[in-house]
Amino acid sequence: MERITSGDAEICYELLGSGPPVVLLHPFPANHEFWHPVSQALVSRYRLILPDLRGHGKSGVGDGPALMEKHAEDIARILDHADAGRVPFVGVSIGGYIFFEFWRRFRGRIAAVVLCNTKAPADTPEGKASRLQAANDVLERGTEPFFESMIPRLLGKTTRETRPDLVDGALGMMQKMSPEDVAQVQRGMAERPDSVTTLKTINVPTLVLTGDEDILTGPLEAELMHSNIAGSEMKIVPRAGHFSPWEQPEQVGKILRQFLDSLA
Repeated sequence: MERITSGDAEICYELLGSGPPVVLLHPFPANHEFWHPVSQALVSRYRLILPDLRGHGKSGVGDGPALMEKHAEDIARILDHADAGRVPFVGVSIGGYIFFEFWRRFRGRIAAVVLCNTKAPADTPEGKASRLQAANDVLERGTEPFFESMIPRLLGKTTRETRPDLVDGALGMMQKMSPEDVAQVQRGMAERPDSVTTLKTINVPTLVLTGDEDILTGPLEAELMHSNIAGSEMKIVPRAGHFSPWEQPEQVGKILRQFLDSLA
C-alpha cells in the first residue's frame, strides 16, 4: 500500500496493473479490497488506483466528521502522488458522493465517470437523523450489531441466499473499521450537500450503474441521475444489491472494461 498525508489523516491506496490510470472508489463500510474481484477484468489494460477512503481500511479518519470536502482533497492528493492527470472515476455509494464533491472542486481532473449504486440527493431529515443515531450507537455498543444490520441492506437477496463467502468477505472488510471510524464517516455523509443540481453540469462520458436488488440506491435513483446527465448510459446488473461490483464482479468487470475501452 502507498501512504500519503492528507490534512489531518494518513491515507492509503493500492496500485494494480499498468496503462492509463483509473480511480475506483469503494462503498461504505468496505475498503479497497472491494475492487479486487472486478480488477481482474481491468488490470491487463489499466493502472488501477484503489484508495482506502478516509476512515476505511488502513486510512485514518482524522479529526471530526469525514466530510465530502475532506474526501475530495484526499483523492486529489492521491492523484498527485500517483502522478495521474485527468482520469476516469468509478464511485460506488459514498464513492459517488465523493465524486460529486470532487467534480465541483476539481472537474478538470475527471475524464469520465461511472456512478455505481449511488444517488444524488442529500439525506432527508429522517435519513440524516438515522445516520447520526447510528454514529452514536456504534460508539456505545461497538460495530458488530451495526455491521450485522447492514448486511441485508447492502447485499442483494440472491447474494445472501447463494454466496455465503461474499457475505463473510463483506463483513471482513467492514470489521477493519473502528467505532470512531464508522461514527465520523456516518456524520460526514449526513452533512453532504444535495447534488441533484450538479448532475446537469456533468459533461464527461457517464455510465450509471445499479443492481436490480439494490434497496438503497436502485433503479429509481439511477434513472434520476441518468435523466439529468446529458448523453449518459444506464445499466442494471441482475441479481445484485447495493454492492453490485462485489456481488457480480464478472458482469460488472465486463461492463466497466467496455466503458473504459470506449473512451480510447
